[in-house]
Amino acid sequence: MIALYVVAAIAAFAAARAILERNTGRRFPYANVLNFAVAGALVLLLDHPITLVAAAAYFVGSTLEANAIASTYAGGVKR
Repeated sequence: MIALYVVAAIAAFAAARAILERNTGRRFPYANVLNFAVAGALVLLLDHPITLVAAAAYFVGSTLEANAIASTYAGGVKR
């Protein structure tokens, strides 16, 4: 149960920093940490074998989404 509290504390810190950060480029790492915390909390909260698959799918999807947003913000693909 301690692991869940640690993940929740990290998620709360990342959420606060993402909200309070003025520079958009510096918000992305905190949003990504928040996504990691949600995936970790899913696994720690739900005691079912499918939970690991759901958390992995959420983790992969949120990472791809964060990378797409960061790439768009940075100017996209240079050709």
